[in-house]
Amino acid sequence: MVLKKEKMNNIIQRELSEILQMEVKDPAIGFCTITGVEVTNDLSIAKVYVSFLNKNPQKRMAALEHSKGFIRTLLSKRLTIRKCPELQFIIDSSLEYGNKIESIIEELHTDKKISK
Repeated sequence: MVLKKEKMNNIIQRELSEILQMEVKDPAIGFCTITGVEVTNDLSIAKVYVSFLNKNPQKRMAALEHSKGFIRTLLSKRLTIRKCPELQFIIDSSLEYGNKIESIIEELHTDKKISK
């Protein structure tokens, strides 16, 4: 079951990335990256983690939510399962968090060099 779930996560991530890149024409979404997908055990819900290259992620997220029905329709045509999972888009802040931690570590190293 875990293998099937992992495989479905990867398939949905790949298909959604392609749909957002090729099919969705809403300029308000901007450059959006699917960083991960987690489906529930019964494949009824897919949590889709997204990150945006440019500023104002709330505005971009609202545009993505507005296009959710269209995206899910296209996804259902590409998947071979009976029922397409409901999509829940979540902003992935792990990249920002990682960059913030990295900059703090960099500051600590430069402060250490200055104090020597």
